[in-house]
Amino acid sequence: MKVLVATEKPFAKKAVDGIREIVEGADHQLALLEKYTDKAQLLEAVADADALIVRSDKVTAEVIDAAKVLKIVVRAGAGYDNVDLAAATARGIVVMNTPGQNSNAVAELALAMMIFMSRNRFTPGTGSELLGKTLGIHAYGHVGRLVGCKGKALGMEVVAYDPFITDPAVFEADGVRKVDSVEELYKCSDFLSLHIPATAETKGSIGYDLVMSMPKGATLVNTARKEVIDEEGLMRALTEREDLKYITDIAAGIQPELDEKFGKRVFATPKKMGAETAEANINAGLAAARQVIDYLTTGNTRFQVNK
Repeated sequence: MKVLVATEKPFAKKAVDGIREIVEGADHQLALLEKYTDKAQLLEAVADADALIVRSDKVTAEVIDAAKVLKIVVRAGAGYDNVDLAAATARGIVVMNTPGQNSNAVAELALAMMIFMSRNRFTPGTGSELLGKTLGIHAYGHVGRLVGCKGKALGMEVVAYDPFITDPAVFEADGVRKVDSVEELYKCSDFLSLHIPATAETKGSIGYDLVMSMPKGATLVNTARKEVIDEEGLMRALTEREDLKYITDIAAGIQPELDEKFGKRVFATPKKMGAETAEANINAGLAAARQVIDYLTTGNTRFQVNK
């Protein structure tokens, strides 16, 4: 069977070599489409592919329609909103992600962002320390737990909210205080680290009221998705509260306006940097290849996201 790796932004050579070893070692064919510049190239390459591995590449309904024998798509990373799940499901195509493979890279970036903002973006002037501050974790999954662990190592008090984790023992085992509402979380967090996915329920859910409720001098840190932010609400809060800060790994739609209006109080990375480490790149690529081969060989759907 043909396994296509389609990446506008390629995996590291070490990852590609590992993917090749996994795929060809299982007697399947590996095809690479790297640094493509036109969707037509993807449509042509996927036409006879049995499996597709992507990074942030868009797997639209058009792509799925062109993939006449496609059985599985694996998004090398945790998020999968770049894949049209409805179109894939309608065709009986399994869609998976690779949870946990990029988690440490994203968690380290989140803490680096906190330090960057607390030290005035490394410009002259008196900053502040993370020690003794309250770190709020919004969604306590793979990344959230790692952010909490690293925050505790820096002497922060960690609180978390996740409506899908009902067992308090999960939080207690990590020395993290569980709060019962998102409102309570924001009210007590000097640094709030966002890790929620972009869903119908979460899009635009972080806005004026939540941001305004944060303590004096608080910083909102977004390494999740830009869609979860109500940007107009955020701007309004930053306008009314000159002590608040916002830093994001996904530039807002109104980022130039935010930068111009709020200066050093806001910052966006030039491009999404969360998974941009050699280790994460390799881990996610190899995990994706293993999941593809496992599915083609045994039918294992453990990481399927379109059930």
